[in-house]
Amino acid sequence: MRIIDSHAHYDDSAFDNDRYEMLDGLFSGDICKIVNVGCSVKSSYSSLALAEKYPGIYAAVGLHPDSADEIGHIDEIRQLCGREKAVAVGEIGLDYHYENHSREVQKRAFEKQLELAAELQMPVIIHSRDAWEDTMDILRKYRPKGVMHCFSGSAEIAREIVEMGMYVGFTGVVTFKNAKKALKALEVIPADRLLAETDCPYMAPEPNRGKRNFSGYMPYTIAAMAAVKGISPEEMAEITSENAERLFNI
Repeated sequence: MRIIDSHAHYDDSAFDNDRYEMLDGLFSGDICKIVNVGCSVKSSYSSLALAEKYPGIYAAVGLHPDSADEIGHIDEIRQLCGREKAVAVGEIGLDYHYENHSREVQKRAFEKQLELAAELQMPVIIHSRDAWEDTMDILRKYRPKGVMHCFSGSAEIAREIVEMGMYVGFTGVVTFKNAKKALKALEVIPADRLLAETDCPYMAPEPNRGKRNFSGYMPYTIAAMAAVKGISPEEMAEITSENAERLFNI
């Protein structure tokens, strides 16, 4: 299979001991491309460094809601977006689960980065956790090109996201026994709007749930997605790879 991991964090400290050996092994197998996603100014630089080392890695640069207080560095993010291997602004959005920063600070950082993406005509990678009402209100205002990553919302929300022209990304969560909500959303999303991702080192699929995730586990996620759509894993891998190439222009 030809597989693109549309959302990974290989700059994370979980990979400090074997990062390059792991990536070398992945690119000698089924993984052909990876989008490594920044969460802060520091990790945006790290993502670009990985992308500039490996032809098959591309970088997203941006401020996760946990880094919303770094929005004063928006001009630095703008400069990083101009680098050759930068393909998206992300991950950005809202997280009311931990609420490390106030909702107003998060919304301001989210909107400023959506404005930046519109200015630069770049796609966005969006994170939303326990914040669907505010997330959707902001998306209705800006209507960006991009992906709702690690989707955890309802089928109704999924339909609206697709109607806006966006893509929806699924992780190993679709393999979990309690994944009914995610699977119902997956059912209603057209195949040409689906992305597959790891969100590694998090969200490892069954039968590896709880372990450090990596792109080598993607066949489990792809097989679960394929079963919902009634197609082969090979077809799902090709569809999600083509979708990632189209969205990120890679």
